[in-house]
Amino acid sequence: MESDQNKAVVRFYQRFLVNAKIEKNYLSADCPFCHEKGLDSTGRLVVFLKGKGFFHGYFRCLNRCVPGGFPLWFGSLLGLDPALVPGFDPDREIFLNNMDFPAANLNQEIRSHVDSMTDGLLKRFYEFGIGKEVLDEQQVGYNGRYLVYPYFQGDGNCYSARCVFPDRKEDYFWHGNEDFFTEKHQIFNVQDIQRCENGSLFLCEGEDTLLALKQLGYPAVAVPDYQTMERVDPDQFSFIRVLFLVTSNSSESEISMRKLASRIGYKVRPFRWPAGLARDYSLCQLAKDKGKKFRAAVSTMVSRARAFSPFSTPAREYDHFQVQLAMEQGSSYEALKSGFPLLDKALDGVHGINIVGGAPKSGKSTFMIQMATGMAIREIPVLYYDFENGRQKIYQRTLCRLSRLSTDAIRKGDFDQDEEDRYKTACEDLQKMLFYFRVINDRQVTPEIMRRHIDFIRHETNSDYTVVVIDSLHKLPFKDFSERRTGIDAWLRQMESIRDDLNVSFLVVSELSRGDGGSYKETPHLGVFKGSGDIEYSADNALVLYPDWDPLRSVDKQKRNNKLWLVASREHSPGLVAEYEVDYPYWGLVENPLG
Repeated sequence: MESDQNKAVVRFYQRFLVNAKIEKNYLSADCPFCHEKGLDSTGRLVVFLKGKGFFHGYFRCLNRCVPGGFPLWFGSLLGLDPALVPGFDPDREIFLNNMDFPAANLNQEIRSHVDSMTDGLLKRFYEFGIGKEVLDEQQVGYNGRYLVYPYFQGDGNCYSARCVFPDRKEDYFWHGNEDFFTEKHQIFNVQDIQRCENGSLFLCEGEDTLLALKQLGYPAVAVPDYQTMERVDPDQFSFIRVLFLVTSNSSESEISMRKLASRIGYKVRPFRWPAGLARDYSLCQLAKDKGKKFRAAVSTMVSRARAFSPFSTPAREYDHFQVQLAMEQGSSYEALKSGFPLLDKALDGVHGINIVGGAPKSGKSTFMIQMATGMAIREIPVLYYDFENGRQKIYQRTLCRLSRLSTDAIRKGDFDQDEEDRYKTACEDLQKMLFYFRVINDRQVTPEIMRRHIDFIRHETNSDYTVVVIDSLHKLPFKDFSERRTGIDAWLRQMESIRDDLNVSFLVVSELSRGDGGSYKETPHLGVFKGSGDIEYSADNALVLYPDWDPLRSVDKQKRNNKLWLVASREHSPGLVAEYEVDYPYWGLVENPLG
């Protein structure tokens, strides 16, 4: 259904045009400007009327007596009160260049260059579908050696021109007032920005691309090259509704286009080139290749141009969802297990951000090392960020657990045959494990560095998933954070992002706050975690490891049991998970069902 605004545009043109009639998707009438411009005959003025199209309300005279534009420009040419024009906003702030234009200009010189255009150059342009009427309209000329592209400014005068050797675009120079050689003045046909207020406009890489579009009757401005495009001031296009970006087919142009599009936003619609075209293929080359079918080809590119958006397309979003779903149904996702059956049953494996709190000396690090090295032995890549023990202790304790030999026994190296065999096998397993297990002690680590570590180990091991262990949360570096609490919460936000972007599972050790009387024996809840109110928002699973023994006393001779509580979870029921008995002196924990 046609909107009220679109209907108002039609009524506006019908009111102020003579002999107006609507035919299909356009309105034609006698041009009210031809006689004013000194033409002997009155041409037909055409207004494009396609309510859902990008150029609804755009007018142009087929005699090219005046530059085309949208209703506000039409009203300005007729000298109408702007309040009569649909879409006029009396409160809008006009973009001002704040430039004092000099008295001297190149206008006369430019006209002489237009008159010097040769038949050979006209033929060259004609091969790209560009006729003399368009060259005259844009006042493109020839100085005897170089093509001269005049850069008229907002006041209607030309103060600088770009002189380009034909068919050798790298051979060029700027001519005129040096104050206008700067990038902020390097917009060819800049006045079309004002003419297209509340409408659509093309921004092109290269003047010839603009000429090809002008031949078809489209409004357009151009910059000389891709380097200039990325530095264009976005504010100039504040009142343009849709901005099409047309670049050459090159990675450099694509990058520049994206940089500009990211600064302008949703109104940008880039032209996309299909795969397989030659480098630097341009709209002019397309015009040469397509001939009479060029108009239809451009129309197709316009209709297919998609708004530059911070969001992925719905189709891509659905495809990504299906890929992730397939991955979660695969063996790699299923293999993300802690190695403790009761814990894996409670959590359905190690997924998301898992925060494990515990009292000092309760075995948190032992618990983490056992889970992490167990996963690495099963060829799951693990990054272990250690700020507690040092890599030598981690490797040594892992070797103790694998060989069932104490630290003292390994240091002495006095083994019987059975011990020697166990030790040799454990060393081989440890050596193989280290391909999947990397310890990082860097106290200057940042989220960006962590992402690089994850990218490396994913590619090194050819794995879809990675496990990151942090021992501990409260010893992460807070270089850029003013307060420890703020720093911890900021790291948790980064973990959420890394989890979602890179398919990472986290195992994070956290300290606990002391309860009443300075003990760690109160019933577990989210408030027992030390120094971060954001754990309850960031953690997919929050767990607490509580010892049933006094960690501050010597208890080497007795059983040391720890109870693991699932305090909070996004998907699982909280409660007691299991008991974990310290496997002294082998630096491990044995999981037992609750008695």
